[in-house]
Amino acid sequence: MSTGAVDFERAEMVDLFAGPGGLDVAAKWLGISTIGIELDDNACATRRAAGLDTLQGDVSKCSVEEFPNARILTAGPPCQTFSVAGAGAGRRALDQVVAFARRMNAGDKNVWRDLAQLDDPRTRLVLEPLRWAIEAIELRKTPFETIVLEQVPTVRPVWQEVGQALRSRGYKVVVDILHAEEYGVPQTRRRAILIAHRDRAPRRPEATHHRFRKGTRPGTHERDRLDCRTMADALDRPYPFVVVSNYGTGGDPKARGRRTSDQPGFTVTGKVSRNRVENLDGDDIHRLTHSEMGRLQTFPHDYPWEGKDIAQQIGNAIPPRLSAHILCEAVFGCLPDADALTAAVNDAWVYPDRGRNRLLPHAAKVAPAALAYGDRQNNAVLFDVDSAVPV
Repeated sequence: MSTGAVDFERAEMVDLFAGPGGLDVAAKWLGISTIGIELDDNACATRRAAGLDTLQGDVSKCSVEEFPNARILTAGPPCQTFSVAGAGAGRRALDQVVAFARRMNAGDKNVWRDLAQLDDPRTRLVLEPLRWAIEAIELRKTPFETIVLEQVPTVRPVWQEVGQALRSRGYKVVVDILHAEEYGVPQTRRRAILIAHRDRAPRRPEATHHRFRKGTRPGTHERDRLDCRTMADALDRPYPFVVVSNYGTGGDPKARGRRTSDQPGFTVTGKVSRNRVENLDGDDIHRLTHSEMGRLQTFPHDYPWEGKDIAQQIGNAIPPRLSAHILCEAVFGCLPDADALTAAVNDAWVYPDRGRNRLLPHAAKVAPAALAYGDRQNNAVLFDVDSAVPV
């Protein structure tokens, strides 16, 4: 277990399976002190280069009691066994995992022994956040005020069962599927999310952009939204281009999907480096750089990717812009300031001016429970328009 100079008592938020950033980047934009727990050497190398507080280790061997003052729990467990691109052991085990969640909430002491019998050991990790939530109540005696979980859409039934367990323990919960392009992310990406709060009923984060539907116009309910962002918006290429997906479409592995630069990109996966890029004449041109892959995920252009398997690190992450929308709703009960969020995404990651971007609107627009959260943390309201929020 590697900790460096991490101050566990200072952490307001604990991010399980933190990867190279994602939720932590959004938390930094919002001024939330965060420690991410991550096992992978490569992701930890990126986190260290980015200056993100990190506990390198196995989430299942860590204890909530190590974080006495953390009030926010976030987690994005490994998705490979659940994702469409994965081998599918997690999909076959979904019914079992839902039953395991029910047993865990009932206090069954044998549940972890039985989880160890699943085909893929990573599958059981999706229930670690529930263990942390229960142990915060039963061992630490201080529940997390806010819980945010995200995974591939296949995991929605698990989040629904986890939500039932949390409701039985006093939380108010929402579970839904989010489309990343509806929050200004320049790719199509669907994620199952759970938001739980002790004091107020959380809502599905309000969409700000149109959903991408190839060849169709936005619906009337989207009339007040912005156009979805495109690859051309995100990437600094002075010419139009076409991205050819590594994956087949319509059940035909040879029928590669194609999107032009005036559309959002395909879901950025760990295989994104295999996507071809062509000019409009059909000639291959240079493929996406690591910085460009990160930009499609809304990481800052200079985010310091380190270690090996960088494409996999990027594909595994939750987009920071989507994370900011989720955290703002979960913790503060409001939308992020649109201009400030765009400025944060487009800004340099390492920037000396700590007050450059303020993602939260004026304090009057923030839910009262969030202001109370600020009071408890530092004996002052942190989250008003005069706060200096680091980038």
